[in-house]
Amino acid sequence: MLNFIWAFMLIVGIIFGAFTGQMKAITDGALNSAGEAVTLCITMLGVMALWSGLMEIARVSGLIARLTSGLSPFISFMFPRIPREHKARDYISTNIIANILGLGWACTPAGLKAMEELSQLEKERTGRHQTVASNEMCTFLILNISSLQLIPVNMIVYRTQYGSADGTAIIMPAIIVTLFSTIIAIIYCKLKDRRISC
Repeated sequence: MLNFIWAFMLIVGIIFGAFTGQMKAITDGALNSAGEAVTLCITMLGVMALWSGLMEIARVSGLIARLTSGLSPFISFMFPRIPREHKARDYISTNIIANILGLGWACTPAGLKAMEELSQLEKERTGRHQTVASNEMCTFLILNISSLQLIPVNMIVYRTQYGSADGTAIIMPAIIVTLFSTIIAIIYCKLKDRRISC
C-alpha cells in the first residue's frame, strides 16, 4: 500500500511541476537528493560495520551470553509461556541487547529468528500452521518497537551527517523517551496478557 502512496505522490509532484514550469527544480532536487542518499548510505555503512563488528566481538568473547543470562528474569517475566531452554529466548535477548545499544541493523536478524522460533513454538502447541500472531509474538513486537536505547546510533549519525553542532546531544532525551515508551509497553503487554489469560 505504501508503494502506491509514494508512487502517487511522486507522479502528482512531477505532473504539477511540469504544468507550473518547475521541471528544472524537480530535476535538480532529484539529483541532489540522490547524491545525499549515496553519501548518507556510505556514512551509515561505516557506522553499521563498526557496531556490527563490535557485536560480533561481544558474541565471541561471551559478553552477549552473559548479558543474555542477566536478561533471563526479564524474559521470563515478559514471556512466561516460553520454555526456559527454547531458542526463542536467546534470539529475543540478543535483539533486546542490540536495541538497547541502538544497533537497529544488528538486532534485525535476531528479531526475525525470534519470530520464526515463536511461530514454530505456537505450531507445536496448537498442531497447526500459524496464521495469526501469537501473544508472545505481539509482546515481542511491541517491546521491539518501544525499545529502550542507551546509544541512539542512527540519530547521532543522521544529526552529524546533516551538520548538527553536537550530534550526541540527542542521547539523554532519547534515553528518557525510550525508557518511558518501554515502561508503557511493558504495562500494556502485561495488562493485555492478563486479559487474554482470564
